[in-house]
Amino acid sequence: MPDPISWEFSGPYLLAAFAGGYFLGSSPFGLLLARLAGLGDIRGIGSGSIGATNVLRTGRKGLAAATLLLDGGKGAAAVFLAGNWGDPDPQLMAALGAVLGHIFPFWLRFQGGKGVATLLGVLLAFAWPAGLAACATWLLIAGLLRYASLAALVALAVAPLYIWLFTRDLQLVELIAVLAAMIWIRHRANIVRLLKGEEPRIGGKPV
Repeated sequence: MPDPISWEFSGPYLLAAFAGGYFLGSSPFGLLLARLAGLGDIRGIGSGSIGATNVLRTGRKGLAAATLLLDGGKGAAAVFLAGNWGDPDPQLMAALGAVLGHIFPFWLRFQGGKGVATLLGVLLAFAWPAGLAACATWLLIAGLLRYASLAALVALAVAPLYIWLFTRDLQLVELIAVLAAMIWIRHRANIVRLLKGEEPRIGGKPV
């Protein structure tokens, strides 16, 4: 007999998983934390993003770390909560929803962050060794070259490979590759600045 989750109720379950992931992902923690700290609207400085890298440009390292953890946590939470259905497909949809929610939050007129931390949280939830490998790649590049954007681009470029090495799940690899490509597109302005030598380094002045 077919699994009722995978067959009869696949549509509603997948839609609910995506919606739940989107709701979690659209929580603008960077914006909220900056306002609570009396820094105003984080979108008015640096790149205008609501993510941890832009929060770091305020000079508040603790606030940036909290934003990083919360943005990563919402991606991981979306995957873990969808896992209660006992089927992998809702988890994939929840992961997709979480990253899209962070990038295109309804509450902010679909103008959100770039999704790096949220995708790293997704990676950690699906396969923590792959997630740790991606985080280690980010730290290595950031430590050597002092470019947060370049570190993110490299880490996400190799993330599908890490997922394949640790899971052999082709469907998951495809999802991570699509999300990584989407985040690369979100970094197009950073890529241009990197090529021109104009991208600010970690600890440098904001553009």
